[in-house]
Amino acid sequence: MIRTVRFLAILFAVGGLAGCASQGSVSPQAASVETSSAGLDVDGFNDAVHHWQNRYGNDYPRYRPGQVREIANNILLMQRDHGGWIENLDPLRILSTREKAQLIVDKTEEAGSFDNRNIYTQISYLMGAYEETGEEMYRTGALKGLDFLLVHQTECGGWPHTVPAIRRYHPLITIADEVTSGPLEMLRPMSAGEFPFASLSDETRERARRAMMRGDNCLLRLQIRQEDGLAGWAGQYTPNTLEPAMGRSFELPSIAVQETVEILRYLMSIDQPSPEVVAAIEGGVSWLQRVALQGVRLDEYELSEPVAFRYHIATRDRRLVPDETAPPLWARFYDVTDNSVVLANRDSVRVDDLQDIAQERRTGYDWYGTWADHLVSVVYPEWKSALAGE
Repeated sequence: MIRTVRFLAILFAVGGLAGCASQGSVSPQAASVETSSAGLDVDGFNDAVHHWQNRYGNDYPRYRPGQVREIANNILLMQRDHGGWIENLDPLRILSTREKAQLIVDKTEEAGSFDNRNIYTQISYLMGAYEETGEEMYRTGALKGLDFLLVHQTECGGWPHTVPAIRRYHPLITIADEVTSGPLEMLRPMSAGEFPFASLSDETRERARRAMMRGDNCLLRLQIRQEDGLAGWAGQYTPNTLEPAMGRSFELPSIAVQETVEILRYLMSIDQPSPEVVAAIEGGVSWLQRVALQGVRLDEYELSEPVAFRYHIATRDRRLVPDETAPPLWARFYDVTDNSVVLANRDSVRVDDLQDIAQERRTGYDWYGTWADHLVSVVYPEWKSALAGE
């Protein structure tokens, strides 16, 4: 009852304040003054937007990238009182008065998530908005978000999936979806005072540097070691033992290719890498080369009619077919000891073949892909040449 009364009071207040602008809300692009022709980069929100639209569709009005103030204002409105954000929101969405009122009510909620490239993306955008507009509230919001991010860094130096934890995998150190590498990619230029972080104090930059160093060391500790050397990274780890852990019920403890690629991309971005970082990169790339699947292709074919599942509608199915001309293919998961392909259903039972996976998971999850191809064939050779001073 108290929550309902508060919502109605906020709705009235927001409606009254926005009354003179309500006509413009139909087409705010016409009323908005854009800060620049292109605006700030919004690609960091693509994953969140993808998940939002998967659930609610894409038939709704959105701000243009050049409308930096409107987007930044949305981000501040979506920010919780603790400084963080929940995942999978579209900050470019044009909000109704009722939606704005609901977001204000939700500010006191405890939930916050680092999943799907969250938190660090909002911090970076708000700092960019401050640089473009000079509005102090954007930098204040960014610093509040940074406090949230640093408070929840684990003892090892990674980040959990979601806080407070509700599901079994929420407190795990999470590598998937750039939960750990994403913050580190932001903290590195922040600690150096690069754009858009030049206005931050020396104290804040030092906090960022210390967190970055902890995170880098954590990544080196988490790399899987096999008998013949270093391999890749798991998608999740148990915080106290640092052992690979199960993610969702069909994501068994294993080495994850997509996550390994993202960690290697981050490590390759480090200027003047230490011998330990170089060894981690060499080991990870060598492992990716060893486990690449040759002579097989992932074939997608049309279904006779769409099949509706809880989280998606399948119009196509997948199968592996022999093809000696196919480029290298990678499984998503590999066994931590023998590098065999790891596949499983929602019941957590491991299976041997893609066709043994239920159609819902076979069509709703990427079990095979070419994630490592560009890294192995292009990024790694370029990094090697740069390291050698060529």
